[in-house]
Amino acid sequence: MKGNLHQELRQIVTQLKGHLRYQKELGIKTLLSQQEAKNHLTLNEIRREMGDCERCRLHEGRNHLVFGEGNPHALLVFVGEAPGRNEDLQGKPFIGRAGELLTRIIEAIDLTREEVYITNILKCRPPNNRNPKPDEIKICLPFLLKQLEAIRPRVICALGTFAAQTLLGTENKISALRGRFHDYQGAKLMPTYHPAFLLRNPHFKKAVWDDMKMIREEYKKP
Repeated sequence: MKGNLHQELRQIVTQLKGHLRYQKELGIKTLLSQQEAKNHLTLNEIRREMGDCERCRLHEGRNHLVFGEGNPHALLVFVGEAPGRNEDLQGKPFIGRAGELLTRIIEAIDLTREEVYITNILKCRPPNNRNPKPDEIKICLPFLLKQLEAIRPRVICALGTFAAQTLLGTENKISALRGRFHDYQGAKLMPTYHPAFLLRNPHFKKAVWDDMKMIREEYKKP
């Protein structure tokens, strides 16, 4: 019971710190001037804007739209490629085998899923988990960018080729992009291998751990 209470208090403190940081970046000096932030969409407003999205054909085969979840003022955001089967069935990001591995990775840098935010480039599962198509990315990307604008993270971890290439606007391979931070809209973006890739190629786990140690160091900066 004490452990659960400690975890809940830690999450509350983390969210409060994130909220205060967010207000500071908006130039808000007191909690009472929250009204001044109304021009910035919240995650809930962005989700309502998406609605029961039918902007591309992926909606035809989906069970659930997978928007994202976590701390709305997170310092660290993980961006993957697209929902898989388990995510599509439950409407939550990264809950299959790859999600379990991501959870362990997050915990390894002394955080919890509740303290970060997790989402994907695409919000609907591609058939048979195929790669996202350019037109699907083009349609869905504006909502991801709005999510990042709403959260205003200090660090972004792009999981896999599609997330890294899309956010950085490059065709460079993930192997050439990872291992260092890239500037992204005032945040530090670290590309690394996708957890699903690690399940197939476990010998790349050390490279990901090296990337995550850099993320942890950046996250802990005052």
